[in-house]
Amino acid sequence: MIARTGTAELHHEPTALGISAPGWVALAMLIVVGIALWQKVPALIARMLDGQIDAIRRQLDEASTLRREAEAALAEAQARNTASRGDAAAIVEHAEAEARALLAKAEADAADLIARRQQMAEDKIAAAERQAVAEVRARAADAAARASAAIIAERHDAAADQALVDRTIAGIARAH
Repeated sequence: MIARTGTAELHHEPTALGISAPGWVALAMLIVVGIALWQKVPALIARMLDGQIDAIRRQLDEASTLRREAEAALAEAQARNTASRGDAAAIVEHAEAEARALLAKAEADAADLIARRQQMAEDKIAAAERQAVAEVRARAADAAARASAAIIAERHDAAADQALVDRTIAGIARAH
């Protein structure tokens, strides 16, 4: 194999004061960096960054404080919730106890009412019996009085009346 060799073309770059374009760029950069150092730009940048760091720290501290407050509020809310559950259970238990007491009282009142009504009915029956007995006695007495009047009218004459009147007058005379 035969090696091929070629000629290289050389380009000539323009220069100013013997410095090429990349040299001028490097020199400009050195001047800018020098001015920045002379004007204390790194210190100014550091102060600005320190201010930003301080602001971020304050925000982080404030966020931590807010988080602690939120956690405390959450714990308090959970404690209230737990207490509320206990209160609700106590209220339900109290209501159930009251309902049982009311039911027992209603049952006792119903039993008392039934007993009173039964006594009233027995009293009415007894009163009706007494009235019926009184009516029967009154009718019997009336019938006996009529029968007696009829018997007396049949068997009693003027002579018997005279003897009765004489005895009554004699009884009055002795009483005085």
